[in-house]
Amino acid sequence: MDVISPGKPIVISFWATWCNPCVEELEAVAHLYETWQGEIDFEFVAISIDDSRSAAKVKSFVQGKGWTFKVLLDQNQDAMKAMNVSLVPFTFILNSAGVVKYRHSGYINGDEQTLFKELKKISNE
Repeated sequence: MDVISPGKPIVISFWATWCNPCVEELEAVAHLYETWQGEIDFEFVAISIDDSRSAAKVKSFVQGKGWTFKVLLDQNQDAMKAMNVSLVPFTFILNSAGVVKYRHSGYINGDEQTLFKELKKISNE
């Protein structure tokens, strides 16, 4: 089974359960996710960097939030290191060819609107 569908833009958000801005960002995206899906065919993948001590609670945390996008675990932070991410939240948008076209560190209220604008631009390439 493929974790990520090829041939469409992908948003990757690195986060952790203990990171308040991360959770705020993912909550904002979760509220808009279905609407965004109605406009653009894309994947959204939230990659938790929770370590082995806190990774066990990620599944119940996500279920409690009701998030419907994909959530993966990066307990050893291999993906995070491979993408040169040092702080969370950190968000990337990759185009349909898998090329990073947008990156953003941190989160303040409203950043999700910028994310969607960039996603729309990239999806039209």
